[in-house]
This record gives sequence, structure tokens and C-alpha cells, in this order.
Amino acid sequence: MSWLSKIRSGLAKTAQQIRERLGSDVPETAVPVTTPSAGPAGVTGGRPLGLESFEALEDALLTADVGVAATERIVAAVRGDRNGSLRERVGRVVQRILADVSAAPEIGTTHHVILIVGVNGTGKTTTVGKLANLYKTQGRSVMVCAADTFRAAAVEQLAVWTSRAGVDLVRAQAGADPAAVTFDAVSAARSRGRDVVLVDTAGRLHTRANLMAELDKIRRVVGREVPGAPHEVLLVLDATVGQNGLVQAREFMTASGASGIVLTKLDGTAKGGIAIAIAHELKLPIRYIGVGEAIDDLVPFDAAAYVDAIFTEKW
Repeated sequence: MSWLSKIRSGLAKTAQQIRERLGSDVPETAVPVTTPSAGPAGVTGGRPLGLESFEALEDALLTADVGVAATERIVAAVRGDRNGSLRERVGRVVQRILADVSAAPEIGTTHHVILIVGVNGTGKTTTVGKLANLYKTQGRSVMVCAADTFRAAAVEQLAVWTSRAGVDLVRAQAGADPAAVTFDAVSAARSRGRDVVLVDTAGRLHTRANLMAELDKIRRVVGREVPGAPHEVLLVLDATVGQNGLVQAREFMTASGASGIVLTKLDGTAKGGIAIAIAHELKLPIRYIGVGEAIDDLVPFDAAAYVDAIFTEKW
């Protein structure tokens, strides 16, 4: 299955829910009129959609966890756009929202350090293993650091994933200082010429000040070893929690400098609209999405494919 097909498959529940919420009463295309609309020159528009159509659209977007602010922006834009079908109008404004985020940093030739952060239960450690596999398939050499030294099961789980991916793993004894383990891993990556270093940090609640301070220490340590590191801080969010993920993201942006999102478990929820809420309210890029349990079921997020899967397919 291609990665585009994986995105479509992963968003199937969200797309289906939106179609069901809109129902058959919403017209597929606006009814054409004989005189040009107030749109661009040469473009003939359609009659405005009825109030019931906008109410159905608003309900569908909110149910998909697009969020109030982003939903209001989408509905307002659709009201003022008479070019094309309802789904095409929605797709255009969603595409603009997803494009209005900070750009992801380019991965350098060597020692690109990425911290993976998040709360427990989001699929963080699994994501590290899948990312390692993804980067390796892209031709990059990868080293993984098991900086979650408090949960032995996390290290063992990571060892299984890195073995499957065929990449190096640096680990330490249980209870070791996570910053020290990270320093050892980055030093080893430099000596072995590895391109990417993935640091699996311990799951933590954003309300635990001491654990957030630990993340800050890790950041300082890797910055001393590799100038500019960490180059990315990816926050792993569970898509099934919907709008609650925004709270986590805001706190991790402040405490850990989160620069991008990995949205996991997207295939198991109809709340895929959370990607739009994140882009609209936080301006954080969705870097990768998890669409299954296999090692290759983590794919780069593609805004056009996302819009096509949910909003361009026939409702």
C-alpha cells in the first residue's frame, strides 16, 4: 500500500462521519446562475447555500474535532466562496489552514538530533521505532537513544523495534540519568557518523514541573555536544483524545519547545479533524501520522492528501 493510500485508509472513519453528518440534503454543487457572481473575473458562481447546509457543515466539523475557532473560519470562508461544490470550497480553506504553519527543518547530513516527547500512552516509544525505520528506508543512518530510564518495559519495547528496523540503540541501566544517556548516544552518533539521532524520552504529564525540567536538561546537554541541537522536538499526540490534545500541545510547546506533531492512532478514530485545529490554533506542523500498527504504518503528513481523503472525496 502506498503512503497516499495509507493516509486515505487512516482517515476513513473521519471522512465517513463527516459524510453521515452532512447527509443527502446538502447539494453536491451550488446551483449555477445566469449572471456572473462577485467572484474573480470570468468565473461564474452559484447561488449561496441555504442556512441548513452551513449548520450541517458546522456540526460535521465540530464532531470531527476540528474545533470551534477553525470551524468558524471554515464556515465563514465557505459562505463567501461560490466557486465549486461544497466539498471543494471546504477543501480549499482547509488546505490554506494546513499550509499556514512553520516549516519543518531540513535534516542535515549528520547528527540531526530529534527529541520525542509526550505523555504516557500516546504511542511514543512505538513511534520512535517506526521513525527509525522510516528514516532508514530514506537512506539515512539512524541511532536511537533509550532515554526513558525509569520504565524498563519502554527500553525493552524500544529494543524490539530498533531490532526490526535494523538500527543502533544506546541504552543504560535502569535509573540512570536520562541526560547522561542522551549525551552518550549523541557522542556515539558523532563517532560512528550517524545521520539522525532519535531520543525517546520518558512519558510525562505537562503538569509535572520536575519532569519538564528534566527535558530542559536534556536539551542543554545535546546542545553542548552538537551545536544547534536538538534540531526538532516532536510531540506525539494520540488522535483519539481530540481537543484535549491541544492542551497537551500548548504546554509542551512552552516547556519543551515542541516544534512539530506526530499524530498517532489516526486509523482508530473519527476525530481526524484535530490536525486542522492544531494547525489553526498552534501553527505547529503535523510532521507524521500513524495509520496502523505495522512498522511502516507511520507516514509523512501531506496536506493535499489529507484534504483529498476527507473533503474532496464525494460526500
